[in-house]
Amino acid sequence: MRRALTFASVLVVVGVAGLPGASAADPGGTSMEARSLDGNGNHPGHPGWGEAGTQYVRVATPNYADGLSEMVSGPSPRYISNRVFNDAGQNLFSENDISQWGWVWGQFVDHDIGLRDQTPAESVPIPFDPSDPLEAFANDLGAMGFSRTPAATGTGLTTPRQQINTVSSYLDGSVVYGIDPARLEWLREGPVDGNMANNAASLLLPGGYLPRADARGDPATAPAAELFGGLVATPQLARIAGDVRANENIALLAVQTLFAREHDRIVDALPSSLSEEEKFQIARRIVGAEIQFITYTEFLPALGVVLDPYHSYEPTVDAGVSNEFATVGYRGHSMVHGQFDVRFRPGTFTVTQLDAFRAQGVGTRKEDGQKSLQIPLTVAFGNPDLLSEVGLGRVLRSLGQERQYRNDEQIDNSLRSVLFQVPSPGMADPSVCGQPVVQPDCFSAVQDLGAIDIARGRDHGMPSYNDLRRAYGLSPRRSFTAVTGEATARFPSDPRMTRPIPSTIRTSWISSGSETRTGTRSGRSVRGARRKRSPASAGRRSRRA
Repeated sequence: MRRALTFASVLVVVGVAGLPGASAADPGGTSMEARSLDGNGNHPGHPGWGEAGTQYVRVATPNYADGLSEMVSGPSPRYISNRVFNDAGQNLFSENDISQWGWVWGQFVDHDIGLRDQTPAESVPIPFDPSDPLEAFANDLGAMGFSRTPAATGTGLTTPRQQINTVSSYLDGSVVYGIDPARLEWLREGPVDGNMANNAASLLLPGGYLPRADARGDPATAPAAELFGGLVATPQLARIAGDVRANENIALLAVQTLFAREHDRIVDALPSSLSEEEKFQIARRIVGAEIQFITYTEFLPALGVVLDPYHSYEPTVDAGVSNEFATVGYRGHSMVHGQFDVRFRPGTFTVTQLDAFRAQGVGTRKEDGQKSLQIPLTVAFGNPDLLSEVGLGRVLRSLGQERQYRNDEQIDNSLRSVLFQVPSPGMADPSVCGQPVVQPDCFSAVQDLGAIDIARGRDHGMPSYNDLRRAYGLSPRRSFTAVTGEATARFPSDPRMTRPIPSTIRTSWISSGSETRTGTRSGRSVRGARRKRSPASAGRRSRRA
């Protein structure tokens, strides 16, 4: 049986008397100061550690071409993506037998602890080569837009360029509540007048869903939200949460909604004798504890991550998120499934509703007497109303009913080629654009998350593979085969893959002191060559587990 990250086992009512600082005489624990929104003061000796708006921690020496700020060169990230990240007919599911809860929870956690400063800095477009024999997509723009992360103040001139984490580095529920009082006041029931004291303990959830940007009138006055896909044209439809990225896809939005509902459920269960602020802080404290509990007792163990037993608080450890972790270590995009299969009973949706789904690009399927909506990831991007149309419970259950992809080098084309895009105008049947695979003819541009990850690593000065291993106390690898586990470091005999790249960008991809590879193999990522697959895995990555 597939393992699913389950919530029933962990979303338990925590008794007020069991809270830190609480007692029978002081049930709300009011003698204990509430955790700050932005992470400030978490460490009494170093109040700025992990605070929003501070630099990412560095584990290794930054790697810039000029030692200060200039990005290192190398093959075009799209060139690498076409040869390494292209899932090329594979159908490989989680090596740990994990459901889609794995990548969705991973994204939820990611948004709770890290968000680089996204103010556009220098524009460094990612080249797109339409003549690449492995290129299946067209790009009317000629290149992929890419802007560097702004340099932290005072860096990049005489000292190496650093980057800012704009959210709290702590797993504290900031993804639900935000990091500033203005956003939190807007999210809480009650007036928005700059006075949190007259707000209710509960969060604003019209109809049980996160509020739209126009929930309080003028959407221009709502807290910021990143706009994806169709939301660019309809920003008033964006749902507002603690994190600006909540509308990225309906699975992420579902988890955001779940924890906002959980907050209100806890508030309703608390004694009426408590003040609204006491009830709010208790519920917030419990929600943060639940997120931590799920992450450490279910999410990480399910992924095979075994941590040393906890002994005691380590006052010398800066808990800020490291640049290496945010930019390289936690980029699990290969695990993202390209489609949601949402099962429903006959009669759940009317013919009109099903027609409306198809018009958006959602397909339907009947197998073994079970009907399901086939929701491509491209349709789930930037489409928050789809969550309420399908139903929160159905979307959440679907995550436990489908396996996620394995954590390897392959990335689904929903992310690798058409990220956050909607089909080009004039598509007679948009439901064919993402089913069962992404159809290149439906899209007129390319946005490649795998290529962006590579470019972001160069932007943030990520060290070479072996230099990063050394920084973490690991011995360097002496060959590509030691990294990939393959029998050979050679590409398959396929001229489309081994087409020579210009000599000006031939680069050694494993640092000095180890075996280096150049020439036609230099476009190869250290993540390894395509693994050999059995005939049973032939055909495009299936949408079924």
